[in-house]
Amino acid sequence: MLLAVDIGNTNIVFGLFEGARLLTHFRLETRKARTEDEYAALLSSLLQLHGLPFRATPAPEPEAGELAAGPLPPSARSDSTTSGEHSGAAEEGGRGKRVAGGTERLGRADGSEAAHLQPLSAQAGERGISAGILATVVPPVLAAFQRLFQRYLNLDPVIVGPGTRTGMPILYDNPREVGADRIINAVAAYERYRSGCLVVDFGTATTFDVVTPKGEYLGGAIAPGIGISADALFHAAAKLPRVELVRPRSVIGKNTVSSMQSGLVYGYVGLVDGIVERMRAEVDFPLRVVATGGLAALLARDSRTIEECDEMLTLTGLRIIYDREQRRGPR
Repeated sequence: MLLAVDIGNTNIVFGLFEGARLLTHFRLETRKARTEDEYAALLSSLLQLHGLPFRATPAPEPEAGELAAGPLPPSARSDSTTSGEHSGAAEEGGRGKRVAGGTERLGRADGSEAAHLQPLSAQAGERGISAGILATVVPPVLAAFQRLFQRYLNLDPVIVGPGTRTGMPILYDNPREVGADRIINAVAAYERYRSGCLVVDFGTATTFDVVTPKGEYLGGAIAPGIGISADALFHAAAKLPRVELVRPRSVIGKNTVSSMQSGLVYGYVGLVDGIVERMRAEVDFPLRVVATGGLAALLARDSRTIEECDEMLTLTGLRIIYDREQRRGPR
């Protein structure tokens, strides 16, 4: 199974895929100070809640007649490392596939080799996580997740960034400036529609990303997210409270809370429709508009331009990019 991880400024979203099917998904709050062990403990608990146990177990002891633990010849090692550029290629290891470039054996103080922390796939009779892909807009969190994959899953995940084989030309002035999440969303949307499309992602920032009918990333726009705006009202205006982001009964509020909710929700619906309509006027091809992100369902309901809402679009894009990396093999 493939574990896809989308690390955002506010939340980290996990998706577990078996082939093209999303088995389950869940999210955690993003905290830059958390260690790989803390994330592993949380991930383990969430997987168990979804009926998918996740735990680290030592390698099984050799049975009678088998070779004792020790260095293996290169042809038999399943924990070898590869040098050079990370290719994201998979190779057979244990019961499932593992991404090339796994971690080396852990050494003890006495010079002997420590037992491996085995991935779930090493446990007989259970489906396990055999591959991973990461995307982040929060660089400080990346290292912790790399160590999580290496220590607890014995995998090196594919990391989406410059050089990743997304299959999508980027027409930005400087392609390296485009956030990984925006490209991932664009890949997923174009794979679905195979036509010009526009993705509106309601995250910490609200992003708009245009894809041409040829499958090229054209560009987009970035606006403050609705959550940031709500926090700004609370912190900058002494008498305004913090409010829940829900759709009010009417645009005309009858109290402070409903008035703020009206301004936030309908104000952002107007912002989205205004930018989408201006983008449509600038291009000479039709744009199919899809919304994603945690607050997409809230705002899409009243939008006249959003045609579809898919909160799992980014996870789907991660799975598509992982598959493309594997099909193309080593660089």
